[in-house]
Amino acid sequence: MKSFFRRVTHAYNNLRLQTKLTITHLVIVTIPMAAIMLIFFTRIYDMIVSDTIRNEQEAALQTAPLIESEVSDILSAHDQLTEHAFYQKLIYSARTESLKELSVSEEAEDFQREIHKLTTGSLIGDIRIYLDVPGNESIFSEGSIHSAAEPLDRAYRTYWYGIFAGQPAKSELFCPAFYLSTYEAQNYGDIAYISKNRTIYNGDWVTVYLAIYFSTDHLRDTLADNLSSNSSVAYIINERESIVATTDLALSGTYHFSYDVVQDSVMSSNNFITKNILGEDVYAGFNRIENTDWYMVVAIPSNPLILKSRIFMGVFVLIYLGCILAAFIIATLLSRSLTNRLAAVIDRMTRCRLGLPCVLPDSTIQDEIGELVDSYNYMTHMIHDLVEEQAKAAEDLRIAEFDSLQAQMNPHFLYNTMEMINWLSLQGRSQEVSLAIQKLSRFYKLTLSRKQSLSTIQDELEHVTIYVELQNMRFDDNIDFIVDMPDELMEHAIPKLTFQPVVENSILHGIMEKEEKKGTIVLTGWQEEHAIVILISDDGVGIAPQELETILSEKKTTAGRSGSNIAIYNTHRRLQLMYGTEYGLKYTSVPGGGTDVEIRTP
Repeated sequence: MKSFFRRVTHAYNNLRLQTKLTITHLVIVTIPMAAIMLIFFTRIYDMIVSDTIRNEQEAALQTAPLIESEVSDILSAHDQLTEHAFYQKLIYSARTESLKELSVSEEAEDFQREIHKLTTGSLIGDIRIYLDVPGNESIFSEGSIHSAAEPLDRAYRTYWYGIFAGQPAKSELFCPAFYLSTYEAQNYGDIAYISKNRTIYNGDWVTVYLAIYFSTDHLRDTLADNLSSNSSVAYIINERESIVATTDLALSGTYHFSYDVVQDSVMSSNNFITKNILGEDVYAGFNRIENTDWYMVVAIPSNPLILKSRIFMGVFVLIYLGCILAAFIIATLLSRSLTNRLAAVIDRMTRCRLGLPCVLPDSTIQDEIGELVDSYNYMTHMIHDLVEEQAKAAEDLRIAEFDSLQAQMNPHFLYNTMEMINWLSLQGRSQEVSLAIQKLSRFYKLTLSRKQSLSTIQDELEHVTIYVELQNMRFDDNIDFIVDMPDELMEHAIPKLTFQPVVENSILHGIMEKEEKKGTIVLTGWQEEHAIVILISDDGVGIAPQELETILSEKKTTAGRSGSNIAIYNTHRRLQLMYGTEYGLKYTSVPGGGTDVEIRTP
């Protein structure tokens, strides 16, 4: 025996890993499921029966209160009507007040409104008062109550009238469908709660019936909604062995239990009982409906349960075969040294599609997969280092480009200002040259007073104001410069030399190209939800559409506008480098109608 096991062990150890995994999965899946199948095969039917009965018991315990609630609503409506002043007068004051007077009274109108309110909902279909008085009485044709009043002769042939007539002491009755006339069932409702009372008419006692009609659909739906098994049938019977409501009329007739049997079973216990009907075992449970003579019966035939158990076993066998097949497929797919550590490496490598790879814990087993983990971790560290170096290089490039653009702005402004001072000097206007140099000195003192590349709107306004003053010295005060900036924006940070290039463009290529060489520049601003907007408007000659398309690009449009185009492009580019592509400059212009420039920052 030992040699046999030794040979089996030796043969297993020499198998390929794919074969080992296949055998292992098949053994793990097959043996436990086979054991479970053998243990529970003989008990499947009992388990299904017990589970079905338990579910039906729970459903019945939930259904009975729902039906009792509907009955309670009907009885509550009945109490509201019988306690109403009109009904009280009809019963107790008829001897002193004629039916004609009562039918046109305020109480009658209010009683009719009460009926309308009760029948507006989904439960009560209609309400009728049957009076044992002549049909030509005014209460049936005059007043507010005539639509609800009926002469008793219309009910003479009904089953419910026969019950009341045969049992004078009976004062109330829940009437199933066949107790009612066809007319009642079609027009008012196929089930009713009717109470009997008496009043005096012309000195004689006469009968009064108050009928509240509703539909068996409510009861049937309540029974059907709470059945846990499609093969079951639930129905309600009364003391006269009549079916009040049922989920299946044919099955309720087949699996009928007498009222006495039901009553005795409920008195003894509330559990299901078993009864053989037509050679078939039927499991039945009973619940009493409070405030009525009704009992709810739930019957479960055994044949569907047997079929259900066979189907269950068939499904179980199919699942078992499917598991074996799945185990074989999984074992085959997971062959060739596929382990949890390899799956972890694959998972981490797959995550690289969504971001940077993550380092795996160092492998303590130095097999092929351990070497793969070490190589993967080394590669991950290298990728992280390369990404960090690339990010640092990109940031350095962005800063260098920003600084280069900033540096390019200052000599541009100096060049234009010195050209103006030179022109004044050539004109021999030495005092104005001195004033211009002072203003230029002040301008550069403000510009160079801080090493940072950012300034405030307040400082930028002072810069551009000095620039306009310098230009007015050149152009004989022909430029009106209007500033309307809210105080709360004055301390807002903005790159240096943001306003000056735009204003310079407005002067040199807008106003100075007009025939009269005069114009106005307006600088204003406001705050939006996620941005600060500065608007610089001029009434110059405007910009042609073909030039407007390229003014914010690095491409130069014409020889006459090239210098301005560089300054405007640099300003726009600086804002985008600092804040993002959604910020910067936006030009709007109409040839001959001026130009508007929006400067947008966060």
